Amino acid sequence: MAKSKTLYVCRSCGASAPKWAGQCADCGEWNTLEEQVQAATPARGGRHAGYAGAAQAVVQDLARVDLQQEARYTSGMSELDRVLGGGLVPGSVILLGGDPGIGKSTLLLQVTAHLRETLRPLYVTGEESLGQVAMRARRLGLEAEGLRCLAETCVETVLEHCRQEKPAFLVMDSIQTLFTQQLQSAPGSVAQVRESAAQLVRFAKQSGTTVVLVGHVTKEGALAGPRVLEHMVDTVLYFEGESGSRFRVIRGMKNRFGAVNELGVFAMTEQGLKPVSNPSALFLSGHPGPVPGSVVLVTREGTRPLLVEVQALVDHSQLGNPRRVAVGLEQNRLALLLAVLHRHAGIALGDQDVFVNVVGGMRLSETASDLPLLLAVLSSFRNRPLREGLVAFGEVGLSGEIRPVANGEERLREAQKHGFRRALVPAANRPRKALPGLEVIAVEQLVEALDQAF
Repeated sequence: MAKSKTLYVCRSCGASAPKWAGQCADCGEWNTLEEQVQAATPARGGRHAGYAGAAQAVVQDLARVDLQQEARYTSGMSELDRVLGGGLVPGSVILLGGDPGIGKSTLLLQVTAHLRETLRPLYVTGEESLGQVAMRARRLGLEAEGLRCLAETCVETVLEHCRQEKPAFLVMDSIQTLFTQQLQSAPGSVAQVRESAAQLVRFAKQSGTTVVLVGHVTKEGALAGPRVLEHMVDTVLYFEGESGSRFRVIRGMKNRFGAVNELGVFAMTEQGLKPVSNPSALFLSGHPGPVPGSVVLVTREGTRPLLVEVQALVDHSQLGNPRRVAVGLEQNRLALLLAVLHRHAGIALGDQDVFVNVVGGMRLSETASDLPLLLAVLSSFRNRPLREGLVAFGEVGLSGEIRPVANGEERLREAQKHGFRRALVPAANRPRKALPGLEVIAVEQLVEALDQAF
């Protein structure tokens, strides 16, 4: 019999070490080495045994490769199709991660129930019994007739069923529960997750089946398992949602068949997840009238413009070191913009506490929020509301200039659609044609923008 040996494998990068250490020597992460038992000789068939009947690879000239448009098909969820770049692609592998109870299984069961009308889907569960899946389907009001399900955790057994069923759409819930017979380590370990995912990826590419892998997340919010898992798949989606809120957001972090950082918004109802066609309404508080410290900006998530409200509260500090708190924005960016406000507008906030929040739990990373942020801070500091019906966007430079941002006209059309009457924008983002009902105020310097806003 072959002797087995014990290794310690990093769950972040997959590097192995002969003994345990607090820090991984390859990636530098702490407390990521996990014990794993490996056989000295590989299992029969080899680690890279391919899918039966797979065609042999052929070296080709790239100029002679036949370019074909990917034939997509809809998932039945318009917001999910938007994040995926237009729909599901045959042969693609999608990794969907999110907190426990966020709605991953509910969403995929709804998609599977929709696809059974036109395709042959298969839902494989490793965490629940078939009775639990049937109860969820009944609770959501889904038609269970023709909904093919399998409760299995061995990846070789799953693939054998797939060769018999020949599904066009396959859901694996979840990848952390799968194991392969070629390894002796426990399910969920680095080696098991990596090898199980590798076999599913090979099956998807060779059979043309769309495979969706459900992944767990760590307490830091990252996908559990080796980081190479995100490199192996075609698309990585994160399912997010605030605790106590019925709204859910799917964000695309990687997509080989579409744009990244796309955003899809859903509402959790008694009948499951429903797409939200107008997500801008979620991020606007809907004040009855103008209030100090509140500004609406037009941000952009992927290819979608969104109206988001930024709120600021400026109050006299009782501490020697005033606080700078930013929720939904980068805190270092807030400190930088306050310095620009002092240097080029003469407004000193060194003895004031500054609190900034983005309504609806939205996180902003683009620089188009610079100008609205400063307007909200100054509005709260002066206790004066901005002009009624005003929307703003623009980047603020260190020399006090207002710099343009991408897709300015598309942002203005989104503001026009929601009934805003004035828009404060950089001079370079002035539209070529006038927009009916929307007064565009183009500014070049921060001082000019502050004067126009009030």
